[in-house]
Amino acid sequence: MIKTLAKSIREYKKYAILAPIFVVFEVIFEVLIPFVMSKMLDDGIAKSDNKLVLILGLTMILMAAISLVCGILSGKYASIASAGFAKNLRHDMYAKIQTYSFANIDTFSTASLVTRMTTDITNVEFSFQMIIRIVVRAPFMLIFAFIMSMIVNWQIGLIFLVAIPVLGVSLIMLMSRSFKPFSKMFKQYDIINRDVEENLIGIRAVKSFVKENDESEKFADASKGLKTFASKAEQILAWNMPIVQFAVYACLIAIAWFSAANIIKGYEDAGKTLFMTTGDLTSYFSYVMQILMSLMLISNIFVMITMSLTSARRIVEVLNVTPDIKNPEAPIFEVKNGDVDFEGVNFKYNQNAQIYNLTDCNVHIKAGQVVGIIGGTGSGKSSFVQLIPRLYDTSLGSVKVGGEDVRNYDLETLRNSVAYVLQKNVLFTGTIRDNLKWGNENASDEDLVRVTKQASAYDFVMDFPGGFDYDLGQGGVNVSGGQKQRLCIARALLKNPKILILDDSTSAVDTKTDANIRSSLRETAPDVTKIIISQRVSSVEDADLILVFDDGKIIAQGKHDDLVKNCQIYREIDELQKKGSDSEGGNN
Repeated sequence: MIKTLAKSIREYKKYAILAPIFVVFEVIFEVLIPFVMSKMLDDGIAKSDNKLVLILGLTMILMAAISLVCGILSGKYASIASAGFAKNLRHDMYAKIQTYSFANIDTFSTASLVTRMTTDITNVEFSFQMIIRIVVRAPFMLIFAFIMSMIVNWQIGLIFLVAIPVLGVSLIMLMSRSFKPFSKMFKQYDIINRDVEENLIGIRAVKSFVKENDESEKFADASKGLKTFASKAEQILAWNMPIVQFAVYACLIAIAWFSAANIIKGYEDAGKTLFMTTGDLTSYFSYVMQILMSLMLISNIFVMITMSLTSARRIVEVLNVTPDIKNPEAPIFEVKNGDVDFEGVNFKYNQNAQIYNLTDCNVHIKAGQVVGIIGGTGSGKSSFVQLIPRLYDTSLGSVKVGGEDVRNYDLETLRNSVAYVLQKNVLFTGTIRDNLKWGNENASDEDLVRVTKQASAYDFVMDFPGGFDYDLGQGGVNVSGGQKQRLCIARALLKNPKILILDDSTSAVDTKTDANIRSSLRETAPDVTKIIISQRVSSVEDADLILVFDDGKIIAQGKHDDLVKNCQIYREIDELQKKGSDSEGGNN
């Protein structure tokens, strides 16, 4: 896990090294100050040696100044390193997600990925800053202050040898017990983000069904769950401060008792009278506070690291995923034509599933043909076309484009040759021009005019203020469903693809506009293979080839007239839709 995360430090490695180096120098000078102060008290002030007092005083000031500068520099470099590490980590996670296949993406929820890229990375960023600064400072301060306390009086220093192990064991026990509640807490964050995302995306549906109160209650339940897990974790970690304070005050009492006895009474050792001076006691208490503050810092570090370990594991889960779909070793960089062949194709989304989503699919589509696909909901239509641009890989059999297995192509080359207009139309924040240029960033205004006319979108685009520079808003909220579909078709056409797949992409437009789009595509893109998935027979009846799907199988293929005669399911769909159309016409 650490090795995986460390890869994201990269160009900030020097700052991550400089920060702890300056911390060490800061600690060294900070620890030396009490020792110099004790000498000033015992050898300078007690003996009225003003010159020595001045020299040692200036020495202390210089040490304090050096320690201050080192502390400032360590804080600066730690901030640069941690912020840069978090920036790189977000970039690495985002870039990794872009390489995921649909199957990989299916393993994570959108809300979970958002939480991992925000809350989890923030936790890890803060912990990284603590590690390269506080985690270095606390142990070094503890060690150096302990050494200096043993130099002043080693017998009293033995008190720490009892307190430190007891405190360490207690902190480890608290850390291990709080890990599980923290894991559940971050999963609850995923649920909250999911509820917020669904509510905001579907706010129109929420309001139209008057479900505001239900959504508020659902969010309140999720928040209550987060509170429960957070409370359990915090209740365990709440013992941290009392345990540390008990150790601190116990050590202070023991040290005060034995130090006072040494100063007042003295004691015999090897025939020589030893005692603690006032300067020794003053410096000793300074070292005591440094040691005990270090212990308190270490305890706080344990709390933060406990939280960040859960976050780090969730981040590493994303980074360690091996994409199911990747380029072959010797990819093909040219798609010859729009021929599509399915040969004995069987497919299932989950390789451990017992039932295939597609079974024994065999079909040959010639370049330039118009192919209609029709069938009931869940019959496998979308699954079928998603195999062509290799959004998923077949479980058995092969899919060929231009006479080559799609697994032999360079992914970018293949997907640039296949334009896929999704069932759920997606537009992004920005202008119409920005969205259309997803198809071709170098497209000219003439190209934009051409494709919008092909998609029957040009007229309404020109009606908008600014035309192609009209702002669509977040997710294209400023256009209707039908307009959104036509813009998505235009964007796909801008790729100049060899294969165009319309996955129920004209469902929100009227039949006349649908017919105009299909007619335009036939005339202006005769060499492009056009695959149209639709629930309407009228959208596919003039196709060169119609595939009828049922329960993951192609049960019939042919032209409209042949299927009406020979395929019962197709005939029933055709008759039902014609009756519905006649009924609507009669009511008008």
